[in-house]
Amino acid sequence: MNQFLTDQQIASLVEAIQSAEDHSTGEIRVHIDSTTDNNNAETAFEVFTELCKDKTAEKNAVLFHVNFEQKYLTIIGDTGIHAKVNQSYWDHLHDFITSEFAKGNYYKALKSAILETGLELKKHFPITGENHNELPNEITFS
Repeated sequence: MNQFLTDQQIASLVEAIQSAEDHSTGEIRVHIDSTTDNNNAETAFEVFTELCKDKTAEKNAVLFHVNFEQKYLTIIGDTGIHAKVNQSYWDHLHDFITSEFAKGNYYKALKSAILETGLELKKHFPITGENHNELPNEITFS
């Protein structure tokens, strides 16, 4: 599938997404892009619009858009979660992930970031009733 994550690691990341979403109404998506050669930010926003934007009741979806070949990472939070956390939160998360990627720790970085994002979503969007899974937990690829 790709040279940076094994099938087992991808399955484990899906489980991490499920676990991270268990205690909040927030949603987390991961998209791994191996087709974009430039304009990664534009592509990430297009993917976010397609997979996440305005697709949750509380506008609390987060997308991790990764292009390993281009060494590019974009984290996009919908307006609900972005309004609750400041830019320094996203910057810190981005710095952690890219630092780990530089060491070749792709799986560890993504799993940690997913779980940390789940904790942040839990702080701002705790479950108060039924918790419907509004978005698929699968990792998408292009």
